[in-house]
Amino acid sequence: MDHLIAPSILSADFANLQRDIEMINNSQADWFHVDIMDGMFVPNISFGFPVIKAIKKYATKPLDVHLMIVDPDRYLQTFKDAGADILTVHYEACPHLHRTIQAIKSLGMKAGVAINPHTSANLLSEIIQDIDLVCIMSVNPGFGGQKFIEKTYHKIIAISEMIRASKSKALIEIDGGVDMNNYKKLIDVGANVLVAGNTVFSSPTPSQTIADLKKI
Repeated sequence: MDHLIAPSILSADFANLQRDIEMINNSQADWFHVDIMDGMFVPNISFGFPVIKAIKKYATKPLDVHLMIVDPDRYLQTFKDAGADILTVHYEACPHLHRTIQAIKSLGMKAGVAINPHTSANLLSEIIQDIDLVCIMSVNPGFGGQKFIEKTYHKIIAISEMIRASKSKALIEIDGGVDMNNYKKLIDVGANVLVAGNTVFSSPTPSQTIADLKKI
């Protein structure tokens, strides 16, 4: 399959959010990536349900919602109601991960699991067949604009092998530090979805940057 691009709304201009949403709608981007942070699981706070609903109102592409929060099970239905199409929870935040994944799917959303840079890829072996997406954090979660962690490439290869061996249909998403210098290598080693924040929204021509990221 062709790789997907998911611009991160966290890097958008919130004074001109509708403009940036329309830009993504009209670009070659595939998904909207929406980061939810609670100030507890990560040392930052992003935005809540009213903003997700506002994005959903204008978005014409799926909302890929990434929960960087503690106890996400409390809010699964609320995120569904707000407009999430794909809901990703962190391995580190879910003591009963299978149950959380089943609950997400029962609500009609695709289910993803994210892992922090220090978390071993091997820990996904018991869940890989049940999920639609693996989100590999290639920076420490919480803030945009961080330097890409080079060991991410090895983790992509390990998870790609795990997916093949288990015949899982999970996509591999890379979140953090994706830019014009590394995106091709990420695709080459097995990434399917690239989250791009600063690379897109700091560009003088964001739509063209998205188009460039779609090129192999």
